[in-house]
Amino acid sequence: MMSHAKRAEIFNKNEAKVNWHDKALWYVREKRDTAAHHVKGWEYLRELASGIKANVLSNLDTYLVEFEKNAQSNGIEVHWASNAEEHNKIVYKILTQNKASKVVKSKSMLTEECHLNPYLESKGIEVIDTDLGERIVQLAKEPPSHIVLPAIHKTKEEIDVLFQEHLGTKPSNGDPQYLTNEARKHLRDKFLQADVAITGVNFAIAETGGFVVCTNEGNSDMGVHLSKVHIASMGIEKIIPKEEHLGVFLRLLARSATGQPITTYSSHYNKPAQGNVMHIIIVDNGRTEQLSREDFRSSLSCIRCGACMNTCPIYRRSGGYSYNATIPGPIGSILSPGMDMKKHSSLPFASTLCGSCTNVCPVKINIHEQLYKWRQIITKEQKQPLVKKTILKITGMVLAKPKLYAVLGISIRWVLKYAPRFMVYSKLNAWGKSREFPEIENGNFDQWYKKRKNNG
Repeated sequence: MMSHAKRAEIFNKNEAKVNWHDKALWYVREKRDTAAHHVKGWEYLRELASGIKANVLSNLDTYLVEFEKNAQSNGIEVHWASNAEEHNKIVYKILTQNKASKVVKSKSMLTEECHLNPYLESKGIEVIDTDLGERIVQLAKEPPSHIVLPAIHKTKEEIDVLFQEHLGTKPSNGDPQYLTNEARKHLRDKFLQADVAITGVNFAIAETGGFVVCTNEGNSDMGVHLSKVHIASMGIEKIIPKEEHLGVFLRLLARSATGQPITTYSSHYNKPAQGNVMHIIIVDNGRTEQLSREDFRSSLSCIRCGACMNTCPIYRRSGGYSYNATIPGPIGSILSPGMDMKKHSSLPFASTLCGSCTNVCPVKINIHEQLYKWRQIITKEQKQPLVKKTILKITGMVLAKPKLYAVLGISIRWVLKYAPRFMVYSKLNAWGKSREFPEIENGNFDQWYKKRKNNG
């Protein structure tokens, strides 16, 4: 298993693409800031959302039972799945009962987490992702690299070539209008042919038994309205208590995700249309275990906006695939070790702990603090490389002795300033592989500060 650092190294071989990826995501982060600053009481909204989610996590069993009761009274068939395998089997059983062979699916990170597509395809079921970004990565036989912008790692020119290969389009030099129109034609046929529509769930309302799916392309509505059978896959944490709380999260979600005032479509599903069938599968798949971890339970408050990814300097310059997980980025680096600590042990270390992720999180999850906590747990429970242990032990000794620290500081500044280049930029200097050290000044910070203070 490759670590995050090794996978990031592969992504970083294409420097131009890394720079483009970084710039594109930072642009989305800037849009988020602009949108947030135009909302009076933005911080109050975040505080309110955080409080609602904390209440939900403390009373999750009660709200889930209430939701099930109200959903069933609305005519929705409710199923429970303890893990991904059970979820997939339930989906397949429903498809078999309805003699379905063609499925259209709107974006759902839970079905990605459960690896539903390959499971159904192995059973001879055609599954078409109808979100444009999801369809792009599906054609490329890749998973999403971002939870909101699944194909953000691909340029329009790459998509042009991909569509030529799979959709028979003409070369267009990456013309977005042409490519979008061709994708619309392709997907329209798939909607018309589908037997069943599968959607995710953004918010499930305990009070009403209904749920909401947020999209920008209307693909959820298109699939559900044209199919006789609707299957919704929902993580147990998606519950909110009352319909009046929905407005809080809808105001936060799109602004945090893409800088929009609201998603283009906030589709409400409360009961099946006459003659149709609606199923909802409520899935645990490790969430209860995460809920039991006091230091990490608030990570279940995540509303999947992706804001932490857009702001993270590590994610922006290492790409989503470097995390080797369904949910990448800072929030994924908290969730993934809880699922498989050995496989994902490097992820909490893929962070500067700058706190920017926490600052933009619309539900105020203390992401960087949880990453630091995971580092402590992993360091204690998993054997660490001897070199790393030795370096950290020596560093701890130096930092604990101010006089030794000062002497070493003088020595290191002299070496960096006067030693031959081959010694400074050796294999031991990972920083120097792609960067030049700044010019080394005489003196340290303390000396500079005292001098500045004395000079008034």
